[in-house]
Amino acid sequence: MIVVDTNQLAYLLIGGEKTDLARQVLLQDPEWAAPLLWRSEFRSILTQYLRKEEITLPDAVRLQRKAEQLVAGREFLVRSDRVLRLAASSDCSACDCEFVALAKQLKAPLVTWDWQVLSAFPAIAMSPGDFLDESA
Repeated sequence: MIVVDTNQLAYLLIGGEKTDLARQVLLQDPEWAAPLLWRSEFRSILTQYLRKEEITLPDAVRLQRKAEQLVAGREFLVRSDRVLRLAASSDCSACDCEFVALAKQLKAPLVTWDWQVLSAFPAIAMSPGDFLDESA
């Protein structure tokens, strides 16, 4: 099991230049976990695509359902004190620290594209490329 941030889900499901790498991560480890926060973040991403008219509302609903199926049974509440401690000890947002806190809680790597998280938490956070190299 790995913890993934919302961007990893978006790159996998919405498509774009990073989709192939996101797919490789999924093939390497299909058990993706995330804090419940991911749902709101993903809906915000979908809303941006809707407003730019890059996807339709039925597409957005379909993508949200696919994402929910992908992490079904592996969504977790994260303790606020743990998130706040991580945020206080770094320059990362509390939202980003939810993913870090969950990775620590599950003793699983956090696969993320976020350079700030990668820099602040190198012991638990890794880029998709590094994850694939390490898992090979």
